[in-house]
Amino acid sequence: MCGICGFTGQGEPALLDGMLQRLVHRGPDEEGRHQEPGVALGVRRLRVIDLELGHQPMTNETGTVWVVLNGEIYNYRELREELILKGHRFVSNCDTEVLVHLYEQDGEEGIHRLRGMFAFALWDRARQTLLLVRDRLGIKPLYYAAQAGDTGGERRLVFASELPALLASLSPRLLRLQAVAQYLTFLYVPGPETLFDGVRQLLPGELLRVVKGRIESRRYFHPESAWREGQNTWQIASQRSEEWMDRYLELLKDTVQIHLVSDVPLGLFLSGGLDSGAILAMMRAVTNGPIRSFSIGYNSDADRSYNELEAARLLAQHFGSDHTEERLSPDAVTLLPKIVAAMGEPFADASAIPTYLISEVARRSVTVALSGIGGDELFGGYPRYLGTRAAATYGWLPGALRAWVSTSIAPRLPEGSGSRDHLGRLKRFLRDGHAPVAEQYARWITFLPPEWGTEAFTPEFLEQAGSTVQDSSYQSLFHRWPSQEPTDRAMGLDLQTYLPDDLLRMGDRLSMAHSLELRVPFCDHRLLSFALSLPASARFAGWKLKGFMRKALRHVLPSTILARSKFGFQVPLARWLREDLRDMVHDLLSDGAVTRRGYVRPDYVRWLMREHETGSRNFADQLYALLVLELWHQSIGKN
Repeated sequence: MCGICGFTGQGEPALLDGMLQRLVHRGPDEEGRHQEPGVALGVRRLRVIDLELGHQPMTNETGTVWVVLNGEIYNYRELREELILKGHRFVSNCDTEVLVHLYEQDGEEGIHRLRGMFAFALWDRARQTLLLVRDRLGIKPLYYAAQAGDTGGERRLVFASELPALLASLSPRLLRLQAVAQYLTFLYVPGPETLFDGVRQLLPGELLRVVKGRIESRRYFHPESAWREGQNTWQIASQRSEEWMDRYLELLKDTVQIHLVSDVPLGLFLSGGLDSGAILAMMRAVTNGPIRSFSIGYNSDADRSYNELEAARLLAQHFGSDHTEERLSPDAVTLLPKIVAAMGEPFADASAIPTYLISEVARRSVTVALSGIGGDELFGGYPRYLGTRAAATYGWLPGALRAWVSTSIAPRLPEGSGSRDHLGRLKRFLRDGHAPVAEQYARWITFLPPEWGTEAFTPEFLEQAGSTVQDSSYQSLFHRWPSQEPTDRAMGLDLQTYLPDDLLRMGDRLSMAHSLELRVPFCDHRLLSFALSLPASARFAGWKLKGFMRKALRHVLPSTILARSKFGFQVPLARWLREDLRDMVHDLLSDGAVTRRGYVRPDYVRWLMREHETGSRNFADQLYALLVLELWHQSIGKN
């Protein structure tokens, strides 16, 4: 795992220096750089594979192809042996070197042969071409910006693994107000755009080619295509359900096994859930050696309901892992600025807090950790997916009846107090039931209260930000997914938005803040292809979340784990905002502070605080988003 950066065209060494300095946490072990007319490549390396000889940048025998890699190529050993047989000479046992020789052998098409998580930059001197490539699901990040040449010549492209490193090369930095509106709607800024004009991210499965200032891009992987291929496979084998489950278990075991390739200590983030439990089971199936696992909980009696320590302990004992269990009393006031700084951009998914904490705990004893990120998106783990299936059925009722329920019955139900509140979910379902399913789903994944909607923003901000119908692009992605099944469409949308822009972004930044490499087996593209082959009737067998997965694992995991309902990686944020963080909220979100930023109306913020602090409504997400945004503004003001 590393941090990479660089630029095309001419530039002073100080430009590369500035970016590398901001990537030290991603690669504290060593620094590497290559600069020649036309390009500069930089890397900060975290040693994981071939500790002695795996220095970057890597080059070929003639020094005409250079590459820097952030990530891991899990099938590098097979590719290496094949390339050696074809006459290529290697100087290391590192996965990065495979990229150089694979490019020599197969050109850009070699990307399709890679199995792993990666973002890399490759320079071809003969063609004067720079390639930037991001893995299929967007596990590893890569930001870039095109700039005018220093003397009015060809454009220069600058790239980096993290936004703050890229910003070291930019002046002036112009904030995109549309992105601020998106952030307050979704709690993150959707890619490929960012908070700043002219700064973008590579999309998952995208290749960018830069030739003498000319920039071209193409998608080499489309999840929609994988869905079509998977559905054809299912049609052929759908009658053999037991064989299909056996195939899933073998594929999961193979996937976990290749994710264990490492020359440094490795462990697992272990919750009490199905995903990390399944990974632990497969780790034990492929090794008799010690397995390190890590869980965190909270000391306060008031927060005991947020602990999964008992379930994680059961799994650790069942599979014999060397388990570290830590109960924390986090100082939220001190912790939040650290998390905001680690993310480098406004990000308000509160799961960032436990992710940051467990990464800190794990890094004390391992350099690499596995995580269950992606299991919910692939195998159907969110209650909103069942809500989407139910909404499609509910939609057959007469529109007038659904409209009456929405206006007369739904308002009388309790609002709910958290993500596990069933009455709250029912209220939202009935409230939105008169709308098309795509519109309903878009509302369920946004965070502007329906009473306010876009009126929460100031008129001046709306005028400058332009269109703020933030769910329109999401509805378009929902409809473009090739399945007619609404649940497939919802999961397809999440695969392209929530997974890369929220969960994977968070996992990467907050693990790397502690120089910890995080691996996500459920995001392996072969496992993805299998998951996309499952129709909703199989995926939600018995109208259960992860129905297929639970059935396939019935002889693998303890029955108590299989029977547990969805819990999630949560923190007692609602209570913290009422108690521990109350003074901070009132200070940072005072009328004066809110007015100074000019994004939202002060009376909207006062309403959020009043409703939340009295316990009338749970507006933890909305208040946390505003709090993080203010902390981020203060942090960049110091730079």
